[in-house]
Amino acid sequence: MGFEPRTPDFAARVADSFARQSFMTLLGARLAHIAPGEVDIETPARDDLCQQHGFFHAGVTASIADSAAGYAAYSLFSAESSVLTTEFKINLLAPAAGEVLIARGRVVKPGRTLTIARADVYGVQDGVEVHVATALYTMMQMAGMSDQAIAKTAEGG
Repeated sequence: MGFEPRTPDFAARVADSFARQSFMTLLGARLAHIAPGEVDIETPARDDLCQQHGFFHAGVTASIADSAAGYAAYSLFSAESSVLTTEFKINLLAPAAGEVLIARGRVVKPGRTLTIARADVYGVQDGVEVHVATALYTMMQMAGMSDQAIAKTAEGG
């Protein structure tokens, strides 16, 4: 399903916003794919991202899924807006193992205020993908509030 972005520079806006997410930097996450209504985020395996059994921690899985779905929605928003997650449900389907974890965020239904998106997360080992989680999100478009304006407010400015 093809979606039409509201701004021609949607990919640059997504990349710029993602670059300001210090938590994604902490996880070693990177943008792997950006298209209208689609964003993929990859995180390489590291010992400090694992739980006690050696699998990626569910918090890592949920975090990259949230950002992938959020940026998929954000890619369709106007330039004067930002995105916030208002609700999500995640199902952990299998232990998150592999060399890399990849979250594929996709818009299901765009809206003026609320956009529904999903994220599927895969553990990749030797090129083989195992579906480890699926999630459904409701994203709110913060109209009239650019990412920079929200960041300035959060800093007390």
